[in-house]
Amino acid sequence: MAETDTAQVSTVPAAAAHGADATSAVSVGYHAMLDVIAGSEPAVARAIADELANQRRQLKLIASENYASPAVLMAMGTWLSDKYAEGTVGHRFYAGCEVVDQVEALAARHATELFGADHAYVQPHSGIDANLVAYWAILARRVERPFLDSRGAKNVDALDPAAWEQLRRDFGVQRMMGMSLDAGGHLTHGFRANISGKMFDQASYGTDPDTGLLDYDAIAAQARAFKPLILVAGYSAYPRNPNFRLLREIADEVGATFMVDMAHFAGLVAGGVLTGDLNPVPHAEIVTSTTHKSLRGPRGGLVLCTPDYAPYVDRGCPLVLGGPLPHVIAAKAVALAEARQPTFAGYAARIVANARALADGLLRRGTHLVTGGTDNHLVLADVTASFGLTGRQAEAALLEAGVVTNRNSVPRDPNGAWYTSGIRLGTPALTTLGLGTSELDEVADIVTTALKVTTPQAGSKAKHMIDPGVAADCRARCADLLARYPLYPQIQL
Repeated sequence: MAETDTAQVSTVPAAAAHGADATSAVSVGYHAMLDVIAGSEPAVARAIADELANQRRQLKLIASENYASPAVLMAMGTWLSDKYAEGTVGHRFYAGCEVVDQVEALAARHATELFGADHAYVQPHSGIDANLVAYWAILARRVERPFLDSRGAKNVDALDPAAWEQLRRDFGVQRMMGMSLDAGGHLTHGFRANISGKMFDQASYGTDPDTGLLDYDAIAAQARAFKPLILVAGYSAYPRNPNFRLLREIADEVGATFMVDMAHFAGLVAGGVLTGDLNPVPHAEIVTSTTHKSLRGPRGGLVLCTPDYAPYVDRGCPLVLGGPLPHVIAAKAVALAEARQPTFAGYAARIVANARALADGLLRRGTHLVTGGTDNHLVLADVTASFGLTGRQAEAALLEAGVVTNRNSVPRDPNGAWYTSGIRLGTPALTTLGLGTSELDEVADIVTTALKVTTPQAGSKAKHMIDPGVAADCRARCADLLARYPLYPQIQL
């Protein structure tokens, strides 16, 4: 059983949780909010209440989801949303942004101090926006600026049509190298269906076919042959911790800018769980992240960078972004302030302890895990090898059993990226509720119990059959856990 932290999403002692005051300021506030919304569109008010009910009856094991504190959620629902603020702090395209400047500067200061970064840009609306800002900042510094200098031009508007066409062609031949999607990378790291795969001449590095681990010698050899402008590291489904010092050495050797997408594990960095070679901030020239996931903030993104890249990153608007979302930036400031509290370090450590307990519990019950376990916040289970199911079938069966997960590719996945052979499980959200290692072992038992009585429907990679009695029993077990560790106990609707 874990200590209570400052997010106040759940109180850990069950008695305290069950004794939450229905007339608390938070509860009263949300009642009033829903009444106001219902006056304009009752269906939206009902949907908001229904979503809370949904989240309260499902064990959330989606690795990229979490529960933001009421303070974070409330910061988003303000009139800061009404203000246009294109540009950056002190350099806006609109007048009247002095308050937005204060909020954005505060969020950026929290980010730099939390992560020990030289510079932070907190405007990106999402992880992909943060990555696009980073990619174009690198192109602006490495390709555009030298080209302008060679032509004696101050900016792109000063180029004649022929020079402009040449610069556009130069943009189109740059190379990027990132972790392949089936090895645990992210679609924004060069996946062809994503804009990142269309922007660059792209190559992917994978993992060792026997161990499932990154092979740094193989990555170095590939980088020497490919010679990318950008080497991207980071993952969305790799259950181990990359060595960012070694990856930076590879990038330096081939003249690449080293960029890390830490969206999934930012909370582990913020909490001091990942240090030294496992912390990307001292090693990468640009680091991107979301502000939700393990960081437990609002849905959004940010970019950290060295001073050399700061002027280019700050051109995210108009380079990639339009108007920022001041209300979300305010919520980022609140979440980053929460992450700077001493209790967040304990939370981050418990995420990893819980993930290891979940992995150990799955392994003991016969589940095949990619890499054989975990060192971070997520577990990748091969359900085809373990239960004869596709990831899509396992995902749907677990939802019937009261557990929400997401299907995910495994290395060299025979079922492809849609049906997949795996499910990805993560512990940030359940750790926020206060579940500990013994509860995560019980979760492992619920998962394996449900999947062992699930069978694929003949001729389909999507349809399945699960024993209804076992599914009901699993739902009851989930309900018992969630009753002991309730979500937002201070909110009674």
